[in-house]
Amino acid sequence: MNLNDLHKYLPSLKHVTEMTRITKGFSFDGKYFLYENSHIPAYVLRTSPLDQIQKKRAEFDVVANVYAKGVKTSEPIAFGSIPTLDICYMLLIYVEGEDASDILPSLTDDEQFHIGLEAGRELRLMHDLPAPHVEDWYEKRFSKHNRQYENYRNCGVTLPEEEAVLSFIHKHANDMQNRPNRFQHDDFHTSNLLIHNRSYAGAIDYNRYDWGDPYHDFLKVAYFSREVSIPFCRGQILGYFDGTVPDEFWRLYALYTAMIIFPTITWTLQVVPEQLASMLDRIHVVLDDHHNFETCIPNWFTLSN
Repeated sequence: MNLNDLHKYLPSLKHVTEMTRITKGFSFDGKYFLYENSHIPAYVLRTSPLDQIQKKRAEFDVVANVYAKGVKTSEPIAFGSIPTLDICYMLLIYVEGEDASDILPSLTDDEQFHIGLEAGRELRLMHDLPAPHVEDWYEKRFSKHNRQYENYRNCGVTLPEEEAVLSFIHKHANDMQNRPNRFQHDDFHTSNLLIHNRSYAGAIDYNRYDWGDPYHDFLKVAYFSREVSIPFCRGQILGYFDGTVPDEFWRLYALYTAMIIFPTITWTLQVVPEQLASMLDRIHVVLDDHHNFETCIPNWFTLSN
């Protein structure tokens, strides 16, 4: 899509003077910043193939519901389709801020921690949104794990710690029984969070959202946010729980962190095979954090306490 298409098919955006494509991230959506005679974008436009219109309409509605909760995020203002271009689109108000993964390392530990506290409180607010349907989380997540593990067994890569990881998963799988069925951002980590003026500005990118146990939203702490800023990660967890973290959380945090190891390997092989070595390094950091899952609380949390 280009500026001429924008003005032709979306005349309400006639004041947009420039559009630039956003290339960061792994989403297959088309993503653009739209400007109105300013160096700061006015909107974010996301486009998808027209055959995804139902899925994308549901995503738009979810973002609207999250925004209505008072969550700091992009306000969704329009959804529609352009059949001539074979696309659907959503238009959102731009939230000023920079990628938290880029900014956090330049801040003091105390600033990183307090941004984490705010992120945790915001995530808790997102999780107030109940699922629109009844679904057994244990059945859904454990059957998914079994499928993912079979895919891993056929991928040609073998993790030396495989048996330790599997043993831990089977020991704690029943902890997923009777968990609440709530909104999950499902990609909540520093690369999808914004910082402005050294403060938390909001969360973006909901295209992987799901429903289920809200604690599942913390597994990206282990794989992505942890390598960017440990003070932020501690803050996110403590902010979410107002300072008192229940034991149940740590068991489930470790369980979901373990369960994602096998599909992480197969996903990397399928999508970015050239990054397999670095992803295996990241997995081994997680294994070290949990002493090959002999402990549920990662050592970076206990040592930094």
